Amino acid sequence: MKIAIIVPLFPPKWLAGMELATWNIAKHLVRRGHEVHVITTRDAGLTGESQEEGFYVHRLRCPKARFLGPLLFLIKALLALRKINPNIIHAQSIFPGLYALIAKKVLGKPYLLQNHGMVYVSRPFRNQISKLVLRNADAVLALTEDMKEEMQKICSRDIHVLPNGIDLEKFESLSKDEMRCKLQIKTDERLVIFVGRFRPVKGVEYLIKSMEIIRQRDQSIRLVLVGEGPEEENLKSLTKQLKLEGCVEFVGQISTEKVPQYMAASDVFVLPSLSEGFPLVSLEAMASGLPIVATKVTGLPEIIEDGENGFLVEPRSPEQIAQKVLLFFEDNELRGTMSRNNKEKAKKYGWETVVQRLEDVYQNHL
Repeated sequence: MKIAIIVPLFPPKWLAGMELATWNIAKHLVRRGHEVHVITTRDAGLTGESQEEGFYVHRLRCPKARFLGPLLFLIKALLALRKINPNIIHAQSIFPGLYALIAKKVLGKPYLLQNHGMVYVSRPFRNQISKLVLRNADAVLALTEDMKEEMQKICSRDIHVLPNGIDLEKFESLSKDEMRCKLQIKTDERLVIFVGRFRPVKGVEYLIKSMEIIRQRDQSIRLVLVGEGPEEENLKSLTKQLKLEGCVEFVGQISTEKVPQYMAASDVFVLPSLSEGFPLVSLEAMASGLPIVATKVTGLPEIIEDGENGFLVEPRSPEQIAQKVLLFFEDNELRGTMSRNNKEKAKKYGWETVVQRLEDVYQNHL
């Protein structure tokens, strides 16, 4: 089967959940014998055409202009699709779905829409586009049941739930002591970790504020923040204002290969988001055997079962975050149980399993 995937941004520059998921979907579809072409925008320093992990990447150079950029991308994408002549177009999110819809009308190719969270941002114009794209798609995927319900409010139709996946082998056999030695982390430190973009919706400010409470009870607990983003300077200012510079470390953006190392070196993972689709980082924490503290928002309760593999707290609540983090460090047996539960739960999210289910959707609907 020849499959074309349209995604606005792509590694190596862009490493958020949708971009990494696209990379892994393409890689694992190739392993299952398919020919895969990824159509995306072109970042500085990269060639227009390349082959990576067995799949083809077509990077289209387009200006950043608000209307001209998307229009030129559409034209170039249509030309690329006509040349590739795929059996299926797989659109990653709503606006790529609009390109896929136009390609369906012009080239007669069926398309699958996979939503990654834009449905949670409600705007009249965006909702109209979403309805149009959803109604005309030959198959639709949501990452969670919650996302499916939100999408069906826009367009009442059949929607499959297919989560993101994870390369489990990257997280196996990593020793905490070895990783701490490699990353120069003291063996007696108790480490809380966050990995993600520094954006307001990620709620990192509430995690930093929780450290002020945590440190009053336990001076050995330290917070490591992995990532970068528009809120970085504000978060650093907040850390300084709360006099937490000695126990809150900003690591910066790291490679995907290093994420498992930082996870393995840590004790507890916290995701204080105000809204989420299906965060890949939560699966990475699970595969690393980290107990999780996460907010009770959108799709997170489908991943984190309160009291089973982590704790759910209310958003914007530094007090609740601090309470649950401290509980993990005060109860080693609880932490060990949740660690084992997470490693077991992570197995059903292996990319091999997820992509096999995706392949079934292709064959049954397209």
